[in-house]
Amino acid sequence: MSDHHADTHHQGHHEHERHEHGRNPGHAHHDDPAHDHGRGPGRRAPWRRRLGHLLKPHTHDASDKVDSALEASGKGMRALGISLGVLGFTAVAQAVVVVLSGSVALLGDSVHNAADALTAVPLGVAFVLGRRAANRRFTYGYGRAEDLAGIVIVLTIAASAGFAAWTAVDRLLNPWEIGYLPAVAAAAVIGFLGNEWVARYRIRVGREIGSAALVADGLHARTDGFTSLAVVLASAGTALGWRAADPVVGLAITAAILFVLRDACREVFRRVMDAVDPALVDAAERALRGVPGVLAVSELRLRWTGHRLRAELVVVVDGELSVRQAHQVAVDAEHALLHAVPRLTAALVHTDPAPAPDAPDPHLLLAHHGA
Repeated sequence: MSDHHADTHHQGHHEHERHEHGRNPGHAHHDDPAHDHGRGPGRRAPWRRRLGHLLKPHTHDASDKVDSALEASGKGMRALGISLGVLGFTAVAQAVVVVLSGSVALLGDSVHNAADALTAVPLGVAFVLGRRAANRRFTYGYGRAEDLAGIVIVLTIAASAGFAAWTAVDRLLNPWEIGYLPAVAAAAVIGFLGNEWVARYRIRVGREIGSAALVADGLHARTDGFTSLAVVLASAGTALGWRAADPVVGLAITAAILFVLRDACREVFRRVMDAVDPALVDAAERALRGVPGVLAVSELRLRWTGHRLRAELVVVVDGELSVRQAHQVAVDAEHALLHAVPRLTAALVHTDPAPAPDAPDPHLLLAHHGA
């Protein structure tokens, strides 16, 4: 009896895998007016949400997942386009003042702004690639292109830090008279306002769609804003007769860039290494424990593919269940996860029979593979 159940649950696993890819139309909820959107089992949604659900039924079909992914990429592209325009205007305005004044602090700030604007290019390419469907070579799709874009952003930040440091040191060794100080201060204020607006916009959209690369780019822009304010101090110090104020502030800007480089490296490294917030794992486990038929969660893994999450998990069910019953438990488990974990778009659920004292280990055949 135990051998039979081991085989049938393995078969149920493959049946559920087909369901995950959208070939099981029975997982729609068009006729479920009390369908709960992540509020926990047994709780009824507010009447406005229930009414909205009736007007626009909610499903977890593959088409729904693709639409939400395209919507997220579209928001990312809009954020990149708008911020590119704002930072591009800021960099050009500052570059004009740099030519007139010869301020090395403003030069470092304008170069950093230009580099920040150009990081929209690899991110834009990543968002476009992320829309492509999975194929036989890239079976998980192209979402990880965002992680590659994050690495490009980190390298860009590092390069701008190196350029700013080199320019500041050269100016310390070879002093230069700074002119047009009011224009330098005004350009610095423009740089601060532009960068802070872009930073807030990118960070908000990045967190909304789950893009670590876009959040890192927003942090980059925020630091640029504060370095712009430092240029105001440089112009004030120069006006008071301290000739070294401009290159010294340039070195301070370099230090600030290195701090944001550290934060960006942490964000991108965690994403490349498939790290997730432990709170997401806790939320997923709580949701699974509330699913009828799930006796235990023996394995749970979450990973990011771009700005979307995938889950792979093993749940323990009663060994006396039929294949169809075990499959229904797997469907219910996936359903609970889709509501409990933000930005989760797919879950592959495997069901294991509960161990019985007189039954052999159902995974004995895999033992010599080191599983």
